Amino acid sequence: MRNLPSRRGVMTAGVAAALSLALAACGGGSGGGATTAPAAAPSATAAVQDALSKPAELTFWTWVTGIEKTVARFQAKYPNIKVNVVNAGQSADQYTKLQTAIKAGSGAPDVAQIEYFALPQFALSKQVVNLAEHGAAELKDKFAPAAWGQVAINGGVYGIPQDTGPMAMFYRKDIFEKLKIEPPKTWAEFIEAAKKIKADNPDNFITSIDPGDAGGVDSLIWQAGGTPFKTSGENQVSVTLATDPGVKQFVSTWGSLLSEKLVDPQPGWTDEWWKGMGSGKYAVWMTGAWAPNGIINSIPKTKGDWAVAPMPQHDAAKPINAENGGSSVAVIPQSKNIPAAVAFAQWLNSDPEAVKSLNEEAGLFPATKTLLEDPAFRDAPQEFFDGQKINQVLGDASTAVKADWQYLPFQVYANSIFKDTVGQAIDGGGDLAGALKTWQDRITAFGTEQGFTLSAG
Repeated sequence: MRNLPSRRGVMTAGVAAALSLALAACGGGSGGGATTAPAAAPSATAAVQDALSKPAELTFWTWVTGIEKTVARFQAKYPNIKVNVVNAGQSADQYTKLQTAIKAGSGAPDVAQIEYFALPQFALSKQVVNLAEHGAAELKDKFAPAAWGQVAINGGVYGIPQDTGPMAMFYRKDIFEKLKIEPPKTWAEFIEAAKKIKADNPDNFITSIDPGDAGGVDSLIWQAGGTPFKTSGENQVSVTLATDPGVKQFVSTWGSLLSEKLVDPQPGWTDEWWKGMGSGKYAVWMTGAWAPNGIINSIPKTKGDWAVAPMPQHDAAKPINAENGGSSVAVIPQSKNIPAAVAFAQWLNSDPEAVKSLNEEAGLFPATKTLLEDPAFRDAPQEFFDGQKINQVLGDASTAVKADWQYLPFQVYANSIFKDTVGQAIDGGGDLAGALKTWQDRITAFGTEQGFTLSAG
């Protein structure tokens, strides 16, 4: 479960502009781990381990509520290291402050939480440490492949996976039972279920789609098997939003849902949206595994009404899943205690005690195989979900994630213009394929301006 969705909302143009300053004359950097980081020299690993026994003071920027409890466990185990936890703002707000501090040469933290979609941009501009040089590549087998793929960038390792958001279908069990709807296993069945819900009450929808949420659409394209963003070599970037088969599958499905007004183009996480979730206006929320905390805290009166099922599939014989959200913990080069910072980031996100604490005390859905495969975690009944063992569904959802997704090395900019391109078609019922082509054109123009070699299709 997740306190707040790490990918809700959209990066502002200001953040995109600030971060893009570092892109000029730079090349390379892809999200998605097409290459494996080289093993570090033994001396680097030894230096990190040795740092745990030496006095140091670290500053950690994060917006995760409750993570202080996990940090306290680290300090109890390694009392020589003091960690100051600072909430510098969530997502875009933190990135703006981080970029400003890095540019100024002072004021940056030692360690920072950075979402997977934004990490390639920081890695590209060398604003985060290549942790492969400090032995982090040895941790690869501890993590779910899709999570590791998001931090293994262009031959390096630029963060330690902290949490993930494998997609699942959270649905109103009471509504489905009333209308005799089985959880749809395919998108064709999903559309039929949407029609039943609309026929029962014209004011209701099977779900909503946020016109401003680039990450949500990325996840649906990913779940359709798409890979529209790819980076290779130093600065070769391809964007295939117009021709990628997974994008076309997304357009076919969601174009129909939108044109028939079976889904509601509604910004998420507003009071109005939560009211709709609570009243039954929306019967389904397709999102990351962090969602239960939001449901429990925001609409507690719906206790017992919810259940969780796997995502509908485009091809039931070849199930695919995607991530929606998730963060890494990166080390900033400005740190005066890099070995200690690396040691802290590694412990925080890979030590069994730490990852259990992150899940139970901070509400983060795990990235480590240790917890994902733990029977005590998988088999725990969830009272709010009428006793369903939802972690079985969510754990299997993690295993099914297609691990070849890549984010652009300027994804922050791409996200900032989503609302004015694809979002307009979602909101107004327009040409979804045409809007995706417009988004592609603006993305490729920006990348070319920044010195990348762009190909599009």
